Amino acid sequence: MFLPRFCLLSIAATTIAGLTLLGCQKAVAQSGEHRAGAESSSGEERRPNRIQFRYVPPQNPRHEHVYKHVQDKFALEKIQKLFSPFRLPIDLTVKTIGCDGRSNAWYQRAVVNLCYEYLDLIWQSATPEETTAAGVTPIDALVGQFFYIVFHEFAHAMFDVLRIPVFGSAEDAADQFSTYMMLHLGKNDARRLISGAAYSYRNSVQSTAAFVPLKAFSDMHGFPAQRFYNLLCIAYGADPTAFAYVVAKYLPEDRAAYCKQEYQEVAFAFKTLIDPHLDQGLTKQIMNKEWLPPQNTEPLED
Repeated sequence: MFLPRFCLLSIAATTIAGLTLLGCQKAVAQSGEHRAGAESSSGEERRPNRIQFRYVPPQNPRHEHVYKHVQDKFALEKIQKLFSPFRLPIDLTVKTIGCDGRSNAWYQRAVVNLCYEYLDLIWQSATPEETTAAGVTPIDALVGQFFYIVFHEFAHAMFDVLRIPVFGSAEDAADQFSTYMMLHLGKNDARRLISGAAYSYRNSVQSTAAFVPLKAFSDMHGFPAQRFYNLLCIAYGADPTAFAYVVAKYLPEDRAAYCKQEYQEVAFAFKTLIDPHLDQGLTKQIMNKEWLPPQNTEPLED
């Protein structure tokens, strides 16, 4: 019996397609098993207490006082403690280093780098000599800005290591992560930390108008004044009572009306994307701890 050529071709094609389908199904099944195994392995490897730290001796003698101060105050040990609840697949390191005159902080390849130049800038020019009319103490400004910067860089680290999706500007998301973290370090500490962090932007909001070159709009970071208002808006949205002064003195009412919604969006993102990676027992310990010294303490020493 002879079949027409087109029938033979049709049978051959059907046979090949069937074999291919079976092969694809097997490959997909194996791939699924491999992914499940990888995820399981990755899940087993994730654990808390994976933050390391280093105080790198500065090359510039002018930074010796900063190097000594951050060690005396156990600055990096506190950061290690703050991020100990995060269950990570690898170790992360935070270190203070000299940056050849550059005032900067950044995250790269599982390391958060904090320049002595940046810390010295906060120390020398971004803290008041005495408590301000708004109630910001020198300690509040120093610690608030330090936490705000470090939390911002650790946000980039978490987005990277935990593969957290960011829909929009990574810099804005890092600011929001940082603000949310500070807001959950106790109500009293939260108000002082937020006010201290906001103090760094004081020069950017002194005038009712701002004039900047067009190139400034290309920067990946928001303008200082924008970051100031975003910081205060999220704080006010979280606790309108504790941060009532924000609307009275700084935040326009038409922006304040939406701050609760803005905070809820940040809180939803954090709880959905970050909370699953936290050790809840350690988190409670961190949130119940006082991170700032009592107010009315002695002024900063040089």
